[in-house]
Amino acid sequence: MSRIWFVTGATRGMGVEIVKAALLRGDKVAATGRNLEKLREEFSEVPPSSIALLPLDVREERQAKDAVKAVLECFGRIDVLVNNAGYCLLGRFEEASAAQIEEQFSTNVFGMANVLRAVLPVMRDQGSGHIINTSSIAGVKAVANATFYSASKFAVEGMTLALADEVAPLGIKVTAIEPGFFRTEFLSDNSAQYGERQIADYVPYGNARSLLASADGQQQGDPAKLAQVVMQLAAMDNPPRQLLIGNDALDFVMPSLLARIEETRSFESLTKTTDF
Repeated sequence: MSRIWFVTGATRGMGVEIVKAALLRGDKVAATGRNLEKLREEFSEVPPSSIALLPLDVREERQAKDAVKAVLECFGRIDVLVNNAGYCLLGRFEEASAAQIEEQFSTNVFGMANVLRAVLPVMRDQGSGHIINTSSIAGVKAVANATFYSASKFAVEGMTLALADEVAPLGIKVTAIEPGFFRTEFLSDNSAQYGERQIADYVPYGNARSLLASADGQQQGDPAKLAQVVMQLAAMDNPPRQLLIGNDALDFVMPSLLARIEETRSFESLTKTTDF
């Protein structure tokens, strides 16, 4: 069955590959991003009947509503929303300025919420739809030197799981995908941002740029293969609410989850000391 996709952050990386994979299977796609010219360049060979290229800065709620209205005018419905727009703020807690922290959440959390508010009425009217929110392994196990990126993705996880319970009776499915490291521009200077403050006490322990940026271009994950996983998710009658993607994702997250269970059991007697 042909589907109508709405993909945010479609100017590069995973967003581009997801759009391409959906088009390849014969679906129609609304590809959105802040840079309309880049969208036109990336998808210049796609017939206009199959794709709608729409400007969208997810931080602007009005733009989200306008983009959804344009999709309905073009294609009549939205079957799959991929909330992919986002970036990473790297650095320790104290290195990030208040403005940087607010901007991280404005894009990764509040921006996602803007798009959800615009799309959910459409899916409720349809009685169907699948929302795929891009989280991260950092939304399952917090990453040192990426404090507020981790915090933003933990927020995405909570929002996704609560929303999934709320809309399941209405025929809408919701999944948080949790990719490991994929070979995109995500860690490049074109995308990643770094804390503005320099604190002498942390200098002997390295900085985020030296610790994380060296992985840029060396990631083992293939974004085209991630896109194929997303295609499979969209085809499932009963998709998972959370899905780790990548061998490194499993290796990174599983020890932390098991350790949390063990620690919880170890302190169970203390936990149970608060009843009247």
